[in-house]
Amino acid sequence: MGDLTNPKLIYAKGFLFLLAGILAAVALILEHPTVRVALLLGLAVWCFARFYYFAFYVIEHYVDPGYRFAGLGSFALYLLRRSPPPVEEEGAHPSGHQRMR
Repeated sequence: MGDLTNPKLIYAKGFLFLLAGILAAVALILEHPTVRVALLLGLAVWCFARFYYFAFYVIEHYVDPGYRFAGLGSFALYLLRRSPPPVEEEGAHPSGHQRMR
């Protein structure tokens, strides 16, 4: 199956995700109608949204400009394949020069 290119269908898909999320949240709160469950659900949704933003935007714009986001699966592969960042020596200046003591 090819990529979705029709703007109307892309909007419809986005709003169907929103509707599915709202229905799932309402179902969970109706299952256990407590303030605690509602707050934990809200916190979980917010944290997952922030992680998605981190994987999608922060890495590409602030950490690795060569990385192009193509989904959470590609982000997981990116993390597994990349080499670890260099370890800075204690007292080393970010420019690479040693700090005078």
